[in-house]
Amino acid sequence: MSSHLLANDFSAINKGNLAEQFVGTELIKSGPFREKPRLYYWHREKRGSNAEVDYIIQNNEKVIPVEVKTGTQGKMQSLWSFLKEKNLKAGVRVSLENFSQYNNINVVPLYAVENVLHIRRT
Repeated sequence: MSSHLLANDFSAINKGNLAEQFVGTELIKSGPFREKPRLYYWHREKRGSNAEVDYIIQNNEKVIPVEVKTGTQGKMQSLWSFLKEKNLKAGVRVSLENFSQYNNINVVPLYAVENVLHIRRT
């Protein structure tokens, strides 16, 4: 699967769908869930703009929004909107970038998505 995600000739639409499916599967597989795990997403339609966060997960009492990107760039406007609207302090971006942080957004490489629930939040 990783060869498909890194291939330059693979359709960007399919690449995004594949990455989101991979991340969802890894989140379910790696979570310390006491009951059957559930993944949620957030979608807001507002006149003139749409906003969507790929996954909303819960770790203990914390809500964690997770945005999946197949590249190394992107403004994360939907993630920022969700954080502001829900008054949350931090979110996660899963992408082809290395581990890093943008203000209160923790970046986790696609290959290490199982670490999403184990990173320190600011």
